[in-house]
Amino acid sequence: MGSIKLRNLWTKLTAWEYWPMSLFYAPVYAYWFYLGFRANSIFFFTAANPSIKNGGMVAASKKKILDLIPSNYLPKTILLKAPVDEKMVENTLTIEQFNYPIIFKPDSGERGWKVEKIENLSEAQDYLGSFTADLQIQEYIDYPLEAGVFYYRFPGEQKGTVSSIVIKELLHVIGDGISTLEQLIINKTRARLQFKKLKIKWGNKFDWVPNKGDRVELQPIGNHNRGTAFLNGNNLICNQLINSFESISQQIEGFYYGRFDVRCKDEAALKKGDIKIVELNGAASEPAHIYQEGFSILKAYNVLFHHWNVLFKISIANHKNGTPYTSFKQGYKDLTTSGRVMEQGI
Repeated sequence: MGSIKLRNLWTKLTAWEYWPMSLFYAPVYAYWFYLGFRANSIFFFTAANPSIKNGGMVAASKKKILDLIPSNYLPKTILLKAPVDEKMVENTLTIEQFNYPIIFKPDSGERGWKVEKIENLSEAQDYLGSFTADLQIQEYIDYPLEAGVFYYRFPGEQKGTVSSIVIKELLHVIGDGISTLEQLIINKTRARLQFKKLKIKWGNKFDWVPNKGDRVELQPIGNHNRGTAFLNGNNLICNQLINSFESISQQIEGFYYGRFDVRCKDEAALKKGDIKIVELNGAASEPAHIYQEGFSILKAYNVLFHHWNVLFKISIANHKNGTPYTSFKQGYKDLTTSGRVMEQGI
């Protein structure tokens, strides 16, 4: 175990994609304050998407955002208001005719916080045991391609653009017919970094030797902090894809800036807009292709600063058109409340 800790420490020191967010984002925070000074409001970004609370930066309801999107692009999604108990969930699953697996997630939260794929009633009960927030139950979309598509459009302009595509490769290992599952995990950097969590979930199978070529999916949720590899998919940006997401975005009232998290059958379906939108993120969105392994940190900052500048310009334009900024008092309250809830895991 000591060797694993040392190897993980070295990885975290030498690969910026694993740095703590507070460290990596320090220059971005400085730029945020600079833009806030120019806007006369530190919470200028709350005007970016007038139809979304706080522009989608913090404390926004995921379900309310989904409700803005045409239903043909959405998986079946139900919101249960807290307090949520097992009986309420069982009744909802029956009435709405959900089939396992399903997705449970809080109605507000970031970076995959408490998002889980639920396989059966027992797992649902375990999840609810430590959960006190509003619960979103979502149909599981079993499509092989998972992507994040970043779109923005300046107010008053007829057409926007797609500036980033990230392809999400879920955490997995490939069997060689010789190594145990534990050895395969230790020998793969992304899996090794998740060793403690994987031991809890897979510990009873650590001695199992997967057949050569067999793929073992270790984590079904596509978030970077759970070991998902974020791949640069910007090569997929083309006129067809831009037009597809332009068509979708124009149907979402008051939306100008954010990332569509989608699942689809393949790259061709993505370009055609034949997708299911599992989540739409607003002002808090990242152009997540920057987390591709080997992506230059200077290039990453250049991309982030560009997007924050776009966010600033969109917010200023919407503010001039009558969209108010969230007050400092309310914005600070929303930020601290959201952070406290996520720290407590409730």
